[in-house]
Amino acid sequence: MYEPIRAKSVHSTVDGPNPDFPHRSREEELDIQLAGHLAALLAVTDELRAAQARASADLDTAAERLAEQVGRLRGGRAPVRAPMSGTRRERGAAALHRRAHTLAGRALVVAASRADTAAAILAAERMDAHAAALEPRELASR
Repeated sequence: MYEPIRAKSVHSTVDGPNPDFPHRSREEELDIQLAGHLAALLAVTDELRAAQARASADLDTAAERLAEQVGRLRGGRAPVRAPMSGTRRERGAAALHRRAHTLAGRALVVAASRADTAAAILAAERMDAHAAALEPRELASR
């Protein structure tokens, strides 16, 4: 009824870890993930800065702090940023704030799981700022 498997499985690595395949620790994976979320949040922040008619000190400061955190997580490599004078994509400010709020939430979850207090505080502050920017618009649209 049952016949034992006689051949070695092609799906398992019985010989142990392959030295040719790079392995990362959980902390390294979380660093990469957090840097990605913060870099995406920085891109949306830069897009919001470019879309505004007048300069916002809050967004400028947030962009600086986000760039600093991304650089720290990437081992000192500064994030690539879009030039402020480039062509703007036509998106509503409310949509950008919603996107930024979502990205900040994702960054907060990853920062909390890796116990990165500085990144968690920054992400929470950005969530609050984008939620506050959305409140008057959403109340007016009801």
